[in-house]
Amino acid sequence: MFRIGLGYDIHKLVENRPLIIGGINIPHNKGLLGHSDADVLIHAIIDAMLGALALSDIGTHFPDTDEKYKGISSVELLKNVYSLVLETGFVINNIDSNIIIQEPKMKPYIPKMVKLLSDVLKISVADISIKAKTNEQMDSVGQKEAVIANAVVMLRKDK
Repeated sequence: MFRIGLGYDIHKLVENRPLIIGGINIPHNKGLLGHSDADVLIHAIIDAMLGALALSDIGTHFPDTDEKYKGISSVELLKNVYSLVLETGFVINNIDSNIIIQEPKMKPYIPKMVKLLSDVLKISVADISIKAKTNEQMDSVGQKEAVIANAVVMLRKDK
């Protein structure tokens, strides 16, 4: 039995914040604004996992009104949601995702992101796809004001 979930996230780029995407701290003059570390890619993957399980969304599980999540690493949130996947008798079959960002270029960091996700989610790097796109200088992403990520996660019943 398979389940598919779709995730999406967007965060504003601001000064004096680290740029953390896919669990990797990326050198840049701006970072993502949010209650946690604002990792758009991991947030999208979390929402996709929760969606596949029909367990609502990241804001329900980790509300931005709860101080215990202030500044938390999204990798920790991902580990928590991964445990829900396992508790319900599923494993991750594969992940397909996009990071939409005008700059900096993501290509040099994608292998590190894939490795981190592979380690945390106990799946092969061959089962994780992360692609980077720009918005061709259009809208808030193209104007370097925001970053978007989306993800599709396929779960399968564990044997």
